[in-house]
Amino acid sequence: MASNKRRRASYVAALAAAGALLLSACGGGSTEGEDIGASGEFPTSGSGVVNVYNWTDYIDPEELKRFTAETGIEVILDTYDSNETLLAKLQSGATGYDVIVPSDYMVEQMIELNLLQNIGVSSFPNGGNIKDNLMDVYWDPGRNYTAPWNYGTTGIACNFAAEPECANIKSWKDYFTAGLDKMDSLKDQVEVVSAALRATGVGPDDLCTTDKAKYIAAEELLAGFKPAVIESDGGIERVTAGTSNVRHAWNGSTHRMTEENPDVQFIYPSEGLNLWADNLAVPVGAPNLDNAKIFINWMMDAKAAGAQSNFSGYDNGIKGSDAFMNESLKTDPAVVVPADKQALISPLPNCDEEARELYTQVFTTWTTGQ
Repeated sequence: MASNKRRRASYVAALAAAGALLLSACGGGSTEGEDIGASGEFPTSGSGVVNVYNWTDYIDPEELKRFTAETGIEVILDTYDSNETLLAKLQSGATGYDVIVPSDYMVEQMIELNLLQNIGVSSFPNGGNIKDNLMDVYWDPGRNYTAPWNYGTTGIACNFAAEPECANIKSWKDYFTAGLDKMDSLKDQVEVVSAALRATGVGPDDLCTTDKAKYIAAEELLAGFKPAVIESDGGIERVTAGTSNVRHAWNGSTHRMTEENPDVQFIYPSEGLNLWADNLAVPVGAPNLDNAKIFINWMMDAKAAGAQSNFSGYDNGIKGSDAFMNESLKTDPAVVVPADKQALISPLPNCDEEARELYTQVFTTWTTGQ
């Protein structure tokens, strides 16, 4: 466990020291799992379909069209709103997906559950495009199971013109106790409960605590937090339309809000915030393995990765992609973490089963009490 903590800390430090653009969730890594399809020649052509299961509003539809035009493979896209939804779908026996996009901590869990295929991503033709500091990651050392997608942080988006109280929201505690009319929250138990733990004094190294008293304090704080909306999807549209003014938000989605309305700003809560990294992976039972490999390799091209970042508002793990990225993305303080905020960032917690159950209890109590 101590070794994993050191590796997580070094990962965050490497990103911060590089002044990297940041975006979604972190864990500790095991390389055990079923080795399926890692050997053999890489497929050079495909046909038919590739079934992609991704987060909502998280992939550029124009790039999907370009992929189909260049490869002849049609993309069938289905979407989800949290890592837990993705995990539950696979554990229920769903075998129709070829490519999924789990966050780092969820990758580790899925490898341990033998839900992911070892496809030898680093040996793909575009495997050499993976940024050096995202190659030997703790959730997938050497990149056997996953390719980097987007990464970032989770803080607070606030419309400073529409809501004067934004100036007084500087922490998670401020956010949870503001009591404003047009408040909005992610529907994500790891993000919500970890933020509540931080707000009640739990440090970043203790977010997987099994001390029930700390969860009771978080539950008591959340009992008074009744936002108008609890939903991971649609936040960009609600904030830009003015139906929500304060939102628990990912930094890339906040960038997209700011592009529509410059009055929206990203707040770095003083108690700290989570760093996450999303990944492309192939689940066990994927019906179109060759097409999945072609899709993942294509997305590791610098042009494709840059275009995807422009759409999503997050940075990615592909070398050379910045040449294809919009200047507004590369200068947004929500995306490029300011030097005085870098110490606030720590990995999204990947907890053991006991702590995960406590997270679920707190989150369920909160959502059912609305």
